Amino acid sequence: MSETEKQYRGGQGQVVDAETFRDSVSTMEQSGKRKWVFPRKPSGKFTNYRMLVGYFLLIVFFAVPFITINGNPFFLFNVLDRQFFILGQPFYVQDFFILALGTITGMIFVILFTVVFGRIFCGWVCPQTIFMEMVFRKIEYLIEGDRNKQIRLDKQEWNSEKIMKRALKWSIYIVISLVISHLMFMYIVGYREVFRIMQEGPIENPTNFLVMVVFTTAFYLVFAWFREQVCTMVCPYGRLQGVLIDKQTINVYYDFKRGENRASYRKGEDRKAEGKGDCIDCHQCVVVCPTGIDIRDGQQLECINCTACIDACDDVMVKVGLPPGLIRYATEQEIEDEIPFKFSSRMKAYSVLLLLLVGFLGFLLYSRGDMEAKFIKPSGSSYFIRDGEISNIYNYTFLNKANKDQLVSIKIIEPVNGVITSGNSTKILLKKDQMTKGSVNIAFPLKDITASKQNITIGVYDRDGKLLDSFKTYFEGPFKLQF
Repeated sequence: MSETEKQYRGGQGQVVDAETFRDSVSTMEQSGKRKWVFPRKPSGKFTNYRMLVGYFLLIVFFAVPFITINGNPFFLFNVLDRQFFILGQPFYVQDFFILALGTITGMIFVILFTVVFGRIFCGWVCPQTIFMEMVFRKIEYLIEGDRNKQIRLDKQEWNSEKIMKRALKWSIYIVISLVISHLMFMYIVGYREVFRIMQEGPIENPTNFLVMVVFTTAFYLVFAWFREQVCTMVCPYGRLQGVLIDKQTINVYYDFKRGENRASYRKGEDRKAEGKGDCIDCHQCVVVCPTGIDIRDGQQLECINCTACIDACDDVMVKVGLPPGLIRYATEQEIEDEIPFKFSSRMKAYSVLLLLLVGFLGFLLYSRGDMEAKFIKPSGSSYFIRDGEISNIYNYTFLNKANKDQLVSIKIIEPVNGVITSGNSTKILLKKDQMTKGSVNIAFPLKDITASKQNITIGVYDRDGKLLDSFKTYFEGPFKLQF
């Protein structure tokens, strides 16, 4: 390759072949055929940390559908029956503004988090990565062996060994995909409903059975066949991070200033004197990558910051007596300018903003009222006058959002002379998570009603006299001329 055909990144001599790097997909042959990735089993400090995080999140995923708080599911998102529970608290259609604000807050959080910390989410928390690397890949290593054995098994004829290993692996994959599908449905309809459907069988629930088959098939295909292509071709976050990351973003980077020029290792050599970099071109960072890229080519869309290359490179550096950290968490500016990493003012400001956003969302959830009250005049109803008082009838609807039964009463807040003349206004029992309806007559002295439609405020109080909610409506009276 001539000098004019070479690109130099940052003017420091890192060779990048554009035809095999930026203009191609690491998991695709030039002919368009899929290039299957067989990553070597990773090991090291970061891998151990990721395993702890991954297994913790898996335990949470499997446990949450069975956790209840005051009899309510810890989390439930039943769109069909309009039942929503978050942290054991019921949410209703009336509360969707909180969910909308929560969604906006979440999007801002993702953007700011990515600007500062890159794709740490992809490598450490993403469900696709956790299931792939902590479950399905582990089973594959257990049955088929590490990278070299998997490659040999893939190339050999379909003999008894290959049929047995592939059949065993795929069967386990199907079972796990089935379990995941059932758990996902528990987040939607609850575990009791899922167990009931399972006991009744597919004949009694053909639609549910078909949906379960579709989702199980989808999970199986994603983890058995599509795999890293999800991160490269489907996931929108991978595309989004490309426009959010800059030179101050923390990512997994290869220190090209220290690593170039690459050359194989000879025992006892003085690499600096010979003009060699610390990279011994062993390709261990490549063979361990679950998306099949070469991190030495620079930041790439396929990189999910899984840190497998960091552990592989550090292991090699220690063996050859060179300092670890040739591949590490760093910013591009840190590597180019050769300055120690500092938590910049921008990163501090963004981190504070992230905490404020999370706190704001928590405040919305905490400050949500225990109930919602509405007082609506029935269509076509009118006022009536008796014994010097003017009365209107109202239909009320109370939605008890608290995790307990409540005994409430109705009182007129404004104007102060209003009274309840009929209906049970002193003791109304509201069952938890249920809606209660009824009607009351509200009366005012005739002299206090000065307009044909006058604004009033009605309050709902608990047994201790605490105001739970108030509702503003209008009170009808006879038409009066104003001078």
